[in-house]
Amino acid sequence: MASDAVRARMVQRLAAQGIADARVLRAMGTVERHLFVDSALVNQAYEDTSLPIGLGQTISKPNVVARMIELLLGAPALAGKPGDRLGRVLEIGTGCGYQAAVLSHVASEVYSIERLRGLHERARANLRPFRLATVHLLLGDGMIGYAKGAPYAGIIAAAGGEAVPEAWIAQLAVGGRIVAPTQSATGGQALVVIDKTARGAERRILEAVHFVPLKSGIA
Repeated sequence: MASDAVRARMVQRLAAQGIADARVLRAMGTVERHLFVDSALVNQAYEDTSLPIGLGQTISKPNVVARMIELLLGAPALAGKPGDRLGRVLEIGTGCGYQAAVLSHVASEVYSIERLRGLHERARANLRPFRLATVHLLLGDGMIGYAKGAPYAGIIAAAGGEAVPEAWIAQLAVGGRIVAPTQSATGGQALVVIDKTARGAERRILEAVHFVPLKSGIA
C-alpha cells in the first residue's frame, strides 16, 4: 500500500473540512492508520469512515480523531503557545491504539486505558513496532480514570456516558481540558469540552457525535 500518498490526501481532506492546527495535520499524516485495522479493511483505512475493530467497538473516523485532538490542543494552558506540545494526556478507551499513536505526536506523555482485555492486547501488538516510549497502555476501568498519572493537561474519551465522571475532572490540571462525548438532551450524543480554571469547571456543548457507550468495569 502506497500509504504516504493516500495519507497526504487524507490530510488535505481534513484541512478542507476545517482542521487547521498544523500539529494535528502533521500527526495525522505521520501515523499509518492502515496498520490499526483488519487486513480486509485496509483499502478503507484512509476514508473518512469509522471501521469495526472487534468486540463491538470501532476505530473513529479520521475527521473525528483530528477534531477532538484539535479541541484538546485548545486547552487554556496552551493559550498563546500555538506550537507547543500538550503535557500529559489521559485517553479513555484505547481501542486498537490508533488515537494513542496520534496523541504521542502532540503530547509529552500518553496514558491510555482500556476496559476490554482483547482490545488492550490488540493495541499492545499494534503499537509495539512503533516503540513509543511515551505511551503507557493500561487495562482498567476508564470511568475512574488513572489517578497515578494525574494531574493531566488533557483527557480525551472515545466512549460516551450520561455525564463526564467527576474522577476525570478531579484528575485534570488547572488549565487542562477534557474532550468527551456525552448524552445530549435529545437522547443522542454531543461533544462536550470542559476547561478547568482556578474558578472551577467551565463546560461547552458542541456538535452531535456517535460513540460507543461508556461502561465501567473490566471485561
